[in-house]
Amino acid sequence: MRNHGGMAVALVGATASGKSALAHQLALESGGDVEILSVDSMTVYRGMDLGTAKATKRQRDEVTYHLIDLINPPEEFTVAQFQYEARAAAELVWAVGGSVLYVGGAGLYGRAVLDDLDLPGQFAQVRAELEARGDDATRLYEELCRVDPVAAVKMEPTNLRRIVRALEVTVGSGRPFSSYGVGLRHYGPPRVVQVGLNCEFDVLDVRIRGRFEAWMDEGLLEEVAHLKEQGMSRTARQAVGYRELLRHLEEGVDLEKCVEDAIVQSRRLARRQRSWFQRDPRVEWFDDPSDAAKRLDEVLRSPDGFVRG
Repeated sequence: MRNHGGMAVALVGATASGKSALAHQLALESGGDVEILSVDSMTVYRGMDLGTAKATKRQRDEVTYHLIDLINPPEEFTVAQFQYEARAAAELVWAVGGSVLYVGGAGLYGRAVLDDLDLPGQFAQVRAELEARGDDATRLYEELCRVDPVAAVKMEPTNLRRIVRALEVTVGSGRPFSSYGVGLRHYGPPRVVQVGLNCEFDVLDVRIRGRFEAWMDEGLLEEVAHLKEQGMSRTARQAVGYRELLRHLEEGVDLEKCVEDAIVQSRRLARRQRSWFQRDPRVEWFDDPSDAAKRLDEVLRSPDGFVRG
């Protein structure tokens, strides 16, 4: 693979593992040479601050962050849109001679950016027409078997959501859904070195509880109430922590129960994230944050730091 020309490295891991603090310190010590690209599906929303562990104003005054506060909560934001914004942000950093530090726990978003995945677009009108037809999953699956048999054999005949998405893309783009990319289970040569920060689950569980309780003291419920009044997209409403508190505000579910549910779901998210990253054989894992920091710095000072094309 040829060098792209820009310098970059990625720091990945589960929520509450300490990625953000480590990344901020490394970028701060670089004297402005390293800028952070936040690879997160929820920090793109303005006003979703506490519950996403978004970099604070003080932190953003110290270090340059990208991919934060891109859209308003009522708007939907796709992986393809995020990929486009990430490419533009990285090019901006490289244009002034800087280095990119990708940081995040959003696995799909990270793969889209770090592997430069070939992503299908959204075709809302086609999807609406498919959903309006009222066909059951069996009939739609039969249609998918005719137009894209390769995609059909990779999904359950009863998975209506996936079937509709495959048909939407095939019809809307004019090319088979199966022609996009090689699949998330395929790991090609690394374009960007990924450093993983490991943390035991018992430690993560304590951190997650303490962090969420601190957010509540800092006004997370009020933040969610304000967002609710603005309106929130379907994606924004699914953010862990926000969706549980929305149940309290909209359905009257006991606040203490909602808080506990949010903590439980955050812990489950951490396990899913670590499982996602551990499947990727290209991630270099470190238990000690100082060792991870040394590796990140080493990559940015060596040919390993060049993004491969």
